[in-house]
Amino acid sequence: MIIDILTILPNMFDNFLSESIIKRAIEKELVNINIHNIRDYSSYNHKQVDDTPYGGGSGMVLMCDPIFKAVEALRKEDTLVIMMTPQGETYSQKKAYELSIHKHIIIICGHYEGFDERILSLVDLELSIGDYVLTGGELPSMIVTDSIVRLIDGVINTESHLNDSFNDNLLDYPTYTKPRVYNGMEVPDVLLSGHHENIEKWRMEQRIKKTKEKRPDLMEG
Repeated sequence: MIIDILTILPNMFDNFLSESIIKRAIEKELVNINIHNIRDYSSYNHKQVDDTPYGGGSGMVLMCDPIFKAVEALRKEDTLVIMMTPQGETYSQKKAYELSIHKHIIIICGHYEGFDERILSLVDLELSIGDYVLTGGELPSMIVTDSIVRLIDGVINTESHLNDSFNDNLLDYPTYTKPRVYNGMEVPDVLLSGHHENIEKWRMEQRIKKTKEKRPDLMEG
């Protein structure tokens, strides 16, 4: 998989690409993540990428030309173009699975007070990570990228993500490790029994119980 991220703040991605699972996936050549500075595609003076909005108003708006040039330079026949924006579809684990099968994704990071509406003519999917506003789409693009990359075959053990929260609209089951007793709190006996069928039954019961208590909305409908 290839993921190209368009941003005006490329340095924000330095640590993201050099740590943990993302780093290992890149080293294994399971994913190729490229960070592109939108300013590199600007033909304006001083690499300008934004301007004041027509009709007045506060803030600056991302211009069409640099982003059009960037997408056109990078797009392939099977590319999916995503815009990170608060007005987009709310991101979910289901959507992460859908995106993980694509061979090439371009993610555009919105910024400032918004972007020229004509940029949407390039976009296949608008995504939001929640009903709140950030200073830009860089952090959301990292979240989307991380959630996709971990689902690529060979990045992590398949069983690890099959039991993730939100699969089957259920949260994950509680987990424990050593010591067996800590500050009077004990590990449930069933996890120490070695009886795998009983353990799996307990885990499913706990997933249902936790979801009902913490996220009952997931079980509605």
